[in-house]
Amino acid sequence: MAFHECGGNASGEIPISLPKWVLEIGKDNQDIFFTDREGRRNTECLSWGIDKERVLKGRTGIEVCFDFMRSFRMEFNDLFEEGFITAVEIGLGASGELKYPSHPERIGWRYPGIGEFQCYDKYMQQNLRRAAKLRGHSFWARGPDNAGHYNSRPHETGFFCDRGDYDGYYGRFFLHWYAQTLIDHADQVLSLANLAFEGTQVIIKIPAVYWWYKTSSHAAELTAGFYNPTNQDGYSPIFDMLKKHSAAMKFVCYGPQHSAQESDEALADLEGLSWQVMNSAWDRSLAVAAHGTLPCHDRETFIRIIENAKPRNDPDRRHLSFFTYQQLTSVFMEREMCFSELDNFIKCMHDCLRLKEGDRSQLPI
Repeated sequence: MAFHECGGNASGEIPISLPKWVLEIGKDNQDIFFTDREGRRNTECLSWGIDKERVLKGRTGIEVCFDFMRSFRMEFNDLFEEGFITAVEIGLGASGELKYPSHPERIGWRYPGIGEFQCYDKYMQQNLRRAAKLRGHSFWARGPDNAGHYNSRPHETGFFCDRGDYDGYYGRFFLHWYAQTLIDHADQVLSLANLAFEGTQVIIKIPAVYWWYKTSSHAAELTAGFYNPTNQDGYSPIFDMLKKHSAAMKFVCYGPQHSAQESDEALADLEGLSWQVMNSAWDRSLAVAAHGTLPCHDRETFIRIIENAKPRNDPDRRHLSFFTYQQLTSVFMEREMCFSELDNFIKCMHDCLRLKEGDRSQLPI
């Protein structure tokens, strides 16, 4: 269920926008879209601020999502009843992942920029004012003014640097509100998803925002909505919510996307983040899956994926429920040996989990 724009950015794919009727409403009311501090709108997905606002032709953002899910369930009822559709993946943010659109390439973000908070539409601001008033500090009803820009580094800002404002009284209030708003959105959508798809496994995607993970603030995670600095566990509240809905977690980003030098400069730690996320989900008995974001066709990558799919010496024998393989590339047409490596990879994966190919039509028979 894609409640976001698909394609675009650096993917090279032709973008599929939000429905035209939604974009038409957005022309007159741009506050239905996520907005950064400079007032730039992001039309990839709708702001959580309208989840309870009747601004979509008399319906709220949540009601539109539910109507779509219910309509899909009714239209394909036979496929559900006969067991052909066994799971439904629910989009909960940009790229279908549970996150704010805090790292938009179309607006100029580039790795390893920290990104920007996306809470400046009038509806999110109203929500923030209510939260600040309830806390008894109405003057906290603002976003941080020293959090840098999309391509800033943490040490260049007063908010994210070591001993920065992110860990002060106001910073902790703001970041908790920002992250909780994301969790509340997912909670509401999944409640209705379980109603629409009763008896069907629901899956949500968690992104791997792993750059600046070795810093104290984890700035890139904070702007994306994960309140996960070194003195907080930002994923436990999310997985507690997913457990309430019996949802499965698909971890997106399997394998490094940048060179070792780039990762070192960004104080990145994909393995550390993966360990935290996957173990936190397993500790709550969630079904855990993974999604490869890059095509992989070499033996070293295959071995690393298999080892991560079923950790060695794990006394609880935990493993991935399934793995979504990125579509095959032209490399397979140029290197015949790739087929034997892929065949061995699939057999090994079947030994410990159920493999789910992302583009089954291109797999060798």
